[in-house]
Amino acid sequence: MFESSDTMKMKICLVGEGAVGKTSLIRRYVLDDFDDRYISTLGAKITKKELRVDYPDNGTEIQVDMTIWDIMGEKGFRELLKEAYFHGAQGILAVCDVTRKDTLPGLESWIAAIETVTGKIPIEFLANKVDLRDQLAFTESELREMCAEYRSPYLFTSAKTGDNVEKAFIEIADAITKRKVA
Repeated sequence: MFESSDTMKMKICLVGEGAVGKTSLIRRYVLDDFDDRYISTLGAKITKKELRVDYPDNGTEIQVDMTIWDIMGEKGFRELLKEAYFHGAQGILAVCDVTRKDTLPGLESWIAAIETVTGKIPIEFLANKVDLRDQLAFTESELREMCAEYRSPYLFTSAKTGDNVEKAFIEIADAITKRKVA
């Protein structure tokens, strides 16, 4: 049983194809900053963030030390090192780009790769780059249908504007917390 003074550690993995905005989402969440220059992630980048989440039993908050893993969007690389990168993950932020239709179904293979290492863990889908609404390549119903397969929530996010970015990280932390103390 967790005490409200305890610190919970959790590992979150952001997954998805290259250039969907995983690094930018982390940068927006941790630094409240955005840089539109694209720099491909090589391997994995690990960032830490402390936050407080509601404790499900007694209405208090608990301290969370979140380790956020930003993983290169290259499938061949993923298969080669999935054990090392996904081991210990407790939650997934599955990121697609609303302007690229193929990035949504592409998430299925990412989730499958993680689940071979971790088993079933909380997933939240992030349809990123919603600031480019005029270039949407798939509908909300297509997103909703895919999320229903995993019984997972989704959010439309924008690393550029900050829309729903903090909410996404808080919600995945909350889902992990509820699962850990259940």
